[in-house]
Formats: sequence, C-alpha cells, structure tokens
Amino acid sequence: MRNVRFIGLIAIVAASISCGDVVRQGRSPVFLVVDNLTASQGGTGSPSGFLLSDVIRVDTTSPGCSTTNPCSTFFNDTASAQLHLSLKDIGTPTTPAVPSPNNEVTVTRIHIAYRRADGRNTPGVDVPYSFDAAATVTVPASGTATIGFEIVRHAAKLEPPLVQLQTNSSIINTITDVTFYGRDLVGNEVSATATIQINFGNFADQ
Repeated sequence: MRNVRFIGLIAIVAASISCGDVVRQGRSPVFLVVDNLTASQGGTGSPSGFLLSDVIRVDTTSPGCSTTNPCSTFFNDTASAQLHLSLKDIGTPTTPAVPSPNNEVTVTRIHIAYRRADGRNTPGVDVPYSFDAAATVTVPASGTATIGFEIVRHAAKLEPPLVQLQTNSSIINTITDVTFYGRDLVGNEVSATATIQINFGNFADQ
C-alpha cells in the first residue's frame, strides 16, 4: 500500500510540473523560435552576431563639415532576426502533426532591455533605458520570417550613461535581451527572447 501511495504521489507531482510548463508557455499550440539575431552599426557596417555601438560619429565630408570643422553625428543601430514556429504537440512518428494556417503568428512588438554581467543595471546610470519597438511580421505556419527593428535609439546616445562615453575611452559591455511578442490567428499570445552582446563606446570612425 505504501508503494502504491508513493507511486501515486510521483504521478501527481509530474502532472503538476507538466501543467506548470503549459501555463508558462501560454495557450498557443506553437512555440515562437528565434533562429538568429544580428545587428548593424548605424550608418555603416555589416550585420554581425555582436554589435560595437558607436556613441558619436565625426563627419568631415557632408556639406558644412570638413577636417578642420568636423561635425558630430549620431546614428541609431538596427537589428534583424529570423523567426520560425514549432508545434508543441509534434504527434507520433507514424502520424506527425501538421501545422495549419491558424498557427501563423503575427509579431507586433519588440522589447529591448540592456543588462551588465557585473549586475550594475540601473537604467540611465549603468545601462541605457529599455524600450519597446514597433515592427510587424507574420511568421508562417511552415517556413521562416525575417523582421528588422531598431535596437539602439538615437536618443539613447544623448542620454546617460552613453553621452558620457563621447569624451572618454570607457566601454560599456552589455548583454541585450530582445523579446518578440505576437499572437496566433486565434488570439493566443506568443513570445520568445533572444540575446546579443552590445558594447558601447566612442570607437574609431571608419
């Protein structure tokens, strides 16, 4: 009898854990998956798996700007992510589940938040302020979708702590969390988070 009770307790605990996972993952029958995340330095540079974000750029070629009268310019930095969907219930080897058009997910909001590995994460003091970006893409039930968005705002480079980097050689190293929010076609909320390293500083102009 004691063994039966013990086995029953294990089953209850396992069921509770399973239910908890379902609650955390939401009601949608699909996962939103980020295949890759790349970023580009504003005004120049190619997409990369990390970003050197230049807090100020010296312009000597635009009208009114020269080597003797350089102009200070600021660029936002952009990023791109490739997304796909994965079914929670994959079926069986003999009868695999097949996604339907209702499983398509439309992403409409992206949240960008910066943090440091040393735990000093006060916005406006240690790291730039987090923000929400607007972008729209529909991820098909089968296949991939690519979405472009702003990952560092112009304004962030004119606010603490980035504005102080214009006149010193310090570097702020951050791990940037990018969370994509959307809904499937029947209204279930879906989200996924990816990370990318962003180092802020006054880097040499190319």
